[in-house]
Amino acid sequence: MEYTTFGKTSLKVSKLGLGGAPLAGDFGKTDEAEVQRLIHEAIGSGVNFIDTAPKYGNGESERRIGKALKGLRDQIVIASKATRFDMSYDYETTIRSVEESLQRLETDYIDILQIHDVEKQSYEIIVNETIPALEKLREDGKIRFLGVSTRDLPLMLAYMKTVKFDAIQFYARYMLIDHTAKDEVMPLANEMGIGVINGSVLGLGMLADAPAHFLEEDVRTKSLNRIEQLAFLRKTEPKGLVEPAMRFSLSNPDIHVTLTGTASLQSLRTNLSFCDGKGLEPEELQKVYGLFQGQPLFDYRNSYSLKL
Repeated sequence: MEYTTFGKTSLKVSKLGLGGAPLAGDFGKTDEAEVQRLIHEAIGSGVNFIDTAPKYGNGESERRIGKALKGLRDQIVIASKATRFDMSYDYETTIRSVEESLQRLETDYIDILQIHDVEKQSYEIIVNETIPALEKLREDGKIRFLGVSTRDLPLMLAYMKTVKFDAIQFYARYMLIDHTAKDEVMPLANEMGIGVINGSVLGLGMLADAPAHFLEEDVRTKSLNRIEQLAFLRKTEPKGLVEPAMRFSLSNPDIHVTLTGTASLQSLRTNLSFCDGKGLEPEELQKVYGLFQGQPLFDYRNSYSLKL
């Protein structure tokens, strides 16, 4: 396992982190005992970063993680989120959201607390209500560092420029079929010393030949077209472009944590095998960068960034 320092924080984090959504059964039925074994095997293999959220399994992900971390809490960097898209982001709700997360996680503090789904809320509410609530929780020692999570990159940039955040998490924005995060967001994060968490490097399942059921038809079509242009990366792996997709992210020095979202021990073990510091060949990387330059896979419909 490779480790790095998370931005300007003192946190030493594994380059591979465990994503919490599948642990709660968000992408298919899971067995709790199997999830406990998976978390313990990940930790035993060197993973020390786990990302979750109240939204995942309606709190079940946090509960399962908290149960698995009994006696291991001081070995793990926990990242969670507040609040959730179907709740208010006002001051009191934000406080309550984090307090409930602490109870489910069975811990006194959360290392990185990210504002979830900011594209679903107004910029004014988050700046005037959500951020002050998190700052109060930090003063009280209940969270250590503040983060923001969204796949809307223009909105991400706006929040980064408030100079309030230690961490950012985007998803499906630095992957083989959409690497637009490298154009502005990642250079600014590097300049500001902000820790970077990269989610959904398999393109919501597209790069594993298992697209998420909720993907829009136009996104599926566009993804398949782009995947065809990446045929030069296919080696012998049985499922799509999993290995090059993981190595593409894991080997980027500007990405501190690449999340693997899985409830499968076999999938976890496969992804762990890519944590050897090897990325794409230089000529392959340049070819990938030359494809789809400046062309996001998703648009920003229904996002508050359009109102900034």
